[in-house]
Amino acid sequence: MFRREVKSLEDIVAQCLRHDGLETPLRQKRLLDSWGKVAGKAIEKYTGEKFIRNQVLFVKILNPALRADLSMMRERLVKNLNAEVGAIIINDIKLF
Repeated sequence: MFRREVKSLEDIVAQCLRHDGLETPLRQKRLLDSWGKVAGKAIEKYTGEKFIRNQVLFVKILNPALRADLSMMRERLVKNLNAEVGAIIINDIKLF
């Protein structure tokens, strides 16, 4: 009689990504892609480049007034972005 450990495909893919060290970069990409959904489409129009370095999301905002408003909502944006991905990927947002 054979004993088989049945795993779902989702578990196997997650295990392979974790083993190859690709889980964190994939989550970072998902977080960057979810910026427009979390921040809103109007804010996304004024967004330039975005990147993550040392668990800090750097976002270029083209409108100075909007940048000031978003800087006051940084904590809420961090919480919502991490919740969208399902893991703690960033700790802070720097707007420039």
